[in-house]
Amino acid sequence: MVQAVQGAGVVVTGAGSGIGAALARRFAAEGAKVVVNDLDAARAAAVAEETGGIALPGDASAIVADARDALGGTVDVYCANAGVGCAGTEAAGEEVWARAWDVNVMAHVRAAEALLPAWLARGSGRFVSTVSAAGLLTMIGAAPYSVTKHGAYAFAEWLSLTYRHRGVKVHAICPQGVRTDMLAATGSAGDLVLKPTAIEPEEVADALFKGIAEDRFLILPHPEVAGFHQTRAGDPDRWLTHMNRIQRTWEETR
Repeated sequence: MVQAVQGAGVVVTGAGSGIGAALARRFAAEGAKVVVNDLDAARAAAVAEETGGIALPGDASAIVADARDALGGTVDVYCANAGVGCAGTEAAGEEVWARAWDVNVMAHVRAAEALLPAWLARGSGRFVSTVSAAGLLTMIGAAPYSVTKHGAYAFAEWLSLTYRHRGVKVHAICPQGVRTDMLAATGSAGDLVLKPTAIEPEEVADALFKGIAEDRFLILPHPEVAGFHQTRAGDPDRWLTHMNRIQRTWEETR
C-alpha cells in the first residue's frame, strides 16, 4: 500500500466510470476516504456505494467547498479527472471550443484556486491531473481536444514548478488509448491510432500509484509515449511528417 494516501481525503471528478471510477476504487482500496464526483448522479452513487465513499454529483468546476465539508474539512488529494473528448478541426464551432476549454482546462484552474490556500498554509496537498498523451503529442481529427489537453498539461506543469518547494505534489497522467466510453466515441481516428494499444482503466490507476510511490510528476501508463515525446521535442519536422502520414492514412480510409 502507498502510505501517502492512507487515511487521506480524496476527491475524484468524473468518477462515475472509466479512469475516474478506477482511481476511486484504487484510492479506497489503499485506505483513503473518497468523494466520487460525476455529472451522472446514478453513476456517482453506484461507485460511492461500491467504494464506501461519498457521492457528490454535479459540475466538477464547483465542488471543492462541498467536497471539503464532506471529508470533514480537508481535501488531501484532488484528482482533476473529468474531461470531454471533442473531435473537429479549426471549424468545430465556438461552442465546442469553449466547452473543451472550460472542462479540460478551466475546471482544473478553478479547483486549484479553491484548494491552494489551505494546502500552502499547511505545506501539503496533492493535485492529480488526468491529461492524455494528446497533451504531450496530439491527436488527429481532434483539434479542440488536443489543444485543451496541451493546456491541461501546461497548467499541471506550472503548478508543480511553482509550488513543489511548498509541499504541493502534482502528477500529470498522460495515457494513450484507454478502454472507456470516451475511446469508443473517438470513431475511426481512435480505431486507427488508439485502439490497437488500448489498456484498461485499472492499468492507469496502477501507473498513478507507482508514480506517487516514486514521487514522479509525469505518469505514462503507455511507456512508449516517452520516446514519442522525445522525438517530438528533438526533431519536430520528423515528428510532424510522421503524424501527417497517419493523418493521410486516416483520410484515405474514412
